[in-house]
Amino acid sequence: MPYRRTPAVQARLDAQRAAVVEAGLALLAEHGYAGCTMAAVAARAGIATGSVYRHFPSKAELSVELFRTVVRREVAAVSEAAALATHRTAADRTVAVIETFAGRALKAPRLAYALLAEPVDPAVDAERLVFRRAFRDVFADRIAAGVRSGELPPQDPALTASALVGAVAEALLGPLTDGAPGPGTVPALVTFTLRALGVPDAVHAADRTRAHGPEHGHGHGHGHA
Repeated sequence: MPYRRTPAVQARLDAQRAAVVEAGLALLAEHGYAGCTMAAVAARAGIATGSVYRHFPSKAELSVELFRTVVRREVAAVSEAAALATHRTAADRTVAVIETFAGRALKAPRLAYALLAEPVDPAVDAERLVFRRAFRDVFADRIAAGVRSGELPPQDPALTASALVGAVAEALLGPLTDGAPGPGTVPALVTFTLRALGVPDAVHAADRTRAHGPEHGHGHGHGHA
C-alpha cells in the first residue's frame, strides 16, 4: 500500500513550507531575488537546505511562489482600499488603488523593484504578465462602473486600465532604483490618473481627493499586508 501521511505529519510539512515562504519573502524584501538562494532561505527558516528542496525542487519554483504570494497580498491591499465606504465615486476608488500600491511600493523599494523589474528567471518573468493582468482587472472594474454610471466619459475600461498599470510601474522605477522618492511622486501619479480617466479639472480633483481621503494602506509594508 502507498504510504499515507498522517494529519500530524502533513500539518508539520505545511508549517515548514509556510516557514520557507516567509523566510524567502524576508530575504526578497532585503536583497531581491539574487539573495534568495536555497541555502540562504534554509538558514533564515532554521532548517536544512535539503528540506527547502523537499517543498520547492528549484530556486525558480520557490521564486515563483514568492512572487505569487506578494502579488496576492498587493491585490488584496488595493482591493480593500478601493472598497472603503468613504470612496463614493469611481475616480476615488481608482485613485485609492494608485495611492495604496504606490505608497506601499515606496515604503519597501527593494521588494517593489523585485516585483516590477528585477532581472529574474523566465518563470518569474511570465508571472509578471499575470500580475499586470490582475492589477489591470482591479482598475478596469472601477473604470467600467464609472462609465456605466456616467461619472466617467465613455472609454475602453480594459485599455485605460492597462495604460495605467504600465504608467504607474514605469513612473515608480526611477524612485525605486535611485532610493530618493520625492514627496510629489504619489500626488503627481494621482493627477495623472485623473487626467487619464477623463475627470474634468483633474488638478483640483486631485487636491480634493488628498484633502478629504484617508490614508490608503500606506502604513503597511509593501507585500506585508
